[in-house]
Amino acid sequence: MSEQLKFIVEQLNKEPFKRSYNLISFDSLEPLHLLQVLNDVLAEINPQNKLDIREEAPDATAMRMMNELRVLKYKPSDDPSTFRQGIVAGVKPVIYPILVWLFQKMGELKKRAYLARFLVKLEIPGEIIQDNDVNDAFTQYEEMVEQFKILHKESTSLKSSGFSTTEIRKDITQMEEEKDQLNKRIERLKKKVESVPNSEKMLDIARNFRKEQDRETALGQQRQDQKNQLHHSEQRLQRISHQLKDLKQSTVGASADGLIKKLEEENKVNSYLCTEKLPKEIEARRKACRDLEHVVNEPAMGQSDLDQINEEIKAVNAEVNGLIEKRMMRNDPVDDKFALFRQQASIIARKKEAAAETLSDAKDDVQQHQQELDEKREAAKGFQGGEVLKGDEFKRYVNKLRGKSTVYKKKRQELAELRAEYGVLSRTDEILKQRNDQIRQHLAAVEAKKGIAGYHDTQEELEKVSTLKSELDEVKGKTLEDISEMVQKLNTKIAAKKSALAPVIKELRPLRQQHQEIQQLYDDKKTTYDTMAAGFESNRSKLEQDVRVLREECIQEESRFHYLNCMRRVIEIQQQRVADEMKAYTSSDPVERKKAFRDQYTRKIQEQENLGKSLREKQKAVKESHGPSMKQMKMWKDFQTLMDCKKDCFLQQGQEKDSSQVIRDDAEDRLVL
Repeated sequence: MSEQLKFIVEQLNKEPFKRSYNLISFDSLEPLHLLQVLNDVLAEINPQNKLDIREEAPDATAMRMMNELRVLKYKPSDDPSTFRQGIVAGVKPVIYPILVWLFQKMGELKKRAYLARFLVKLEIPGEIIQDNDVNDAFTQYEEMVEQFKILHKESTSLKSSGFSTTEIRKDITQMEEEKDQLNKRIERLKKKVESVPNSEKMLDIARNFRKEQDRETALGQQRQDQKNQLHHSEQRLQRISHQLKDLKQSTVGASADGLIKKLEEENKVNSYLCTEKLPKEIEARRKACRDLEHVVNEPAMGQSDLDQINEEIKAVNAEVNGLIEKRMMRNDPVDDKFALFRQQASIIARKKEAAAETLSDAKDDVQQHQQELDEKREAAKGFQGGEVLKGDEFKRYVNKLRGKSTVYKKKRQELAELRAEYGVLSRTDEILKQRNDQIRQHLAAVEAKKGIAGYHDTQEELEKVSTLKSELDEVKGKTLEDISEMVQKLNTKIAAKKSALAPVIKELRPLRQQHQEIQQLYDDKKTTYDTMAAGFESNRSKLEQDVRVLREECIQEESRFHYLNCMRRVIEIQQQRVADEMKAYTSSDPVERKKAFRDQYTRKIQEQENLGKSLREKQKAVKESHGPSMKQMKMWKDFQTLMDCKKDCFLQQGQEKDSSQVIRDDAEDRLVL
């Protein structure tokens, strides 16, 4: 874990992150900040992930990160549920391996994320894709994906082929020369044709023939399209027939109350999907489209504009953090109660969305399995015209098949055990044979080294002779004279072989000395070779580094070229818009002049000025009536306080009436308590 932490901190302190972390500060990050760091690294790979995770629900953040890691082909070591919970909670043992993997394969993952934007196909439900327009659009989309693959491969091959601009310019010049030659040839052919009688008529015939060929091609394409539509219609009819059949089977034995209850539940689910889930998804898609249109319509921004936007973002983030801190410091109990209810409502809404997603996935799976079932039924009918078993026949067939399957599994297990035992015994036999050969070779080498080559063979012969001797003694009852004669013969053979090996041993001794000298020379040459190979390897590494630097420069120049080309196109579009604006502004047609941006913005400015003037008048009236209104409000508060006091006095007087008496004197009345 410490090595992972050190590697992550080193990478985060480099370009383009520049976080200035150390081991202690990074290890003490809260789970939310750790998830933000992971999101920033994913945004460096795929800019679509660049956002503040505080503005996103935790489940949505986890799903987005898991989808991105799935596209990048990350394989977690934990099970999916633990991995998902670890991402939601920002657990370090889950986040750290992801960061290490991302930093180790940053370049490869950037390329993979770029390709995934165009190669990961959209998932469209089966009931929607059956529409002809949607199906045509999806087919066109798949063709464009395949075309992108081909173009990307060509681009990669061109970049790696090392074509230079001079060669391309030469090819362009050569093609222009060929074009001029073709034009001259066409002119000569036209002159020749003009001298031919009925040339115009023949040209008209050729032109009509070409048109008819084009028309034939178009009709063939139209015929193919109509065949495809007919095929789709037949599939749709077959699917509807199966649905009708399934509905009829599902209603067998069902009561009216059960059907009504089931329809009500389906109606509730469909109402939720139509009124809540689908409108939210449509609105999200529309918002994304509006954002993309806004980005497209915006003029090109320079580095100063980007710096200004980044400063504004930092200021807004600081303001949001300040408001959050104030809210946390205030700690209003009413807000806490509402927060609990809001949290519960959010959890319930997420559960409903998850249930809706599960329902959609289940419907897709059911439809896919139904389609596979139909295909397999059709395939089963095609085998020898047999029918598919149903009911009790199918159950009996399954039970019989299970019995055979059990017997087959037992036999297969026994066969596997026998094969395993045979394999072990074969391997043991091979190992013993190899060891025997090795021992024989080693013994022969030792005998050759000691100068007694062939001793072991002789010994084996002696053993064979002794074995033969014992057998002969047991079977035939050889006498001692025969044995001594045989031993004498064997001794004679051994002496003869030793005398034959003596000159060979004498010749072997100088050869051994020569072998030692050659071995020493070989070691010296090998040392020299290793030194020169190391030098060549270092030179090769240096040259590869230079080539890598030059390729990076080439890539940067290509990127700069594409950037300048895009800027040029943007400027041309802006110039075209300016020209259209001038044309509309200088036009004599009043309707056309109203379309000019200058007139539109002038009208909007006038409307805003009138609105501001009315608002200033309202503000002035409010300021003038502020003092009297505040005085009147204070008087009403004093009046309310006075009435509350009178009410309290009246209530107190009613309670104390029984325990009091009044004493009347000549001068005054007194109340005695």
